[in-house]
Amino acid sequence: MSEDFPGWHGTTIIGVRKGDQVVIAGDGQVSLGQTVIKGTARKVRRITPGGTEVVAGFAGSTADAFTLLERLETKLEATPGQLARASVELAKDWRTDKYLQKLEAMLIVSDGKDLFVITGAGDVLEPEHDVAAIGSGGNFALAAARGLMEGDHDAETIARKAMAIAADICVYTNGNLTVERIGG
Repeated sequence: MSEDFPGWHGTTIIGVRKGDQVVIAGDGQVSLGQTVIKGTARKVRRITPGGTEVVAGFAGSTADAFTLLERLETKLEATPGQLARASVELAKDWRTDKYLQKLEAMLIVSDGKDLFVITGAGDVLEPEHDVAAIGSGGNFALAAARGLMEGDHDAETIARKAMAIAADICVYTNGNLTVERIGG
């Protein structure tokens, strides 16, 4: 990408696991440089390859993220019910395939049992403290959610409150949420 091009910026995606509930939430803002292009994008999706219900949220280039989601679906169809294995296989391909190496996105995925962050560096990370966040407002949402985990709130309430805090702080994050839940 040319340094003169302003580049796509922002989003915030959070995954929270508490009790038997996992929630992935994402904001709806798409920005190009200093301009908000769209405020109602859906960056959290529910996929069901091979009968396995998975929720995935993405940050980064939309086209790149959809390519990765399609690849994840293919991996899950080959290994039904094995999100960890499919995620590792995707990360290996992403790291070694010349086409995939150029993709600029990150994913948070969950099947209700496991919660992973998948990166282009070949990482499949299971977050500590049952909270993961990515994107420009990810650190704000992560800090807020970790602070809320000790209370009586369920996973969805924690995710919504953390996203509201991130939207108040990060100019590349808005309060228009897509929330998907598994369990609970």
